[in-house]
Amino acid sequence: MSGHSKWSQIKRQKSVTDAAKSRIFARHARLITFESKKSRGNLSDPSLSAAIARAKAANMPKDNIERAIAKGMSKDSGNLEHIVYEAYGPSGVAILVDAFTDNKNRTTQEIKHLFAKHGIALAPPGSASWAFTKNADSYNPNEPLVEIVDADEGQLASILEALDAHDDVQQVFTNARGYENIGD
Repeated sequence: MSGHSKWSQIKRQKSVTDAAKSRIFARHARLITFESKKSRGNLSDPSLSAAIARAKAANMPKDNIERAIAKGMSKDSGNLEHIVYEAYGPSGVAILVDAFTDNKNRTTQEIKHLFAKHGIALAPPGSASWAFTKNADSYNPNEPLVEIVDADEGQLASILEALDAHDDVQQVFTNARGYENIGD
């Protein structure tokens, strides 16, 4: 019976785990590159060292970390920008999308398109951020958290999954109970 060998099953499982690791490592590399550019490669800079520590905690290889630092210090590195998008999802859930991009216009249109596919509109800056408290590297939702009705839970899960799969998105924060921090 073709397709039922042990190697075939291992290959499929390995490809799924490798894809997940690749996505996580790419996010960490983008953050390290951004922080390296901002600190001009100073490894004692707190934000760069924190980004490196998070990458090491996710078992990112040392070579990848060093490559990301070097990319941030090089003259031909792209202009990475940090952008926060805001929206209101199903059941009135506030959504913050934390992104790093080299092309702000492209990323904005892609995020708008993802939101529009799920019936959500991009909100103006500051309209949803009031529902969160900014920490050093994340946003914590203010109490009370929004309870989601069962009918809207699937829609919220699908939009969060679509945002998490986007290459430029670092993290997604919501004030919905059980969906506070996606993509870390």
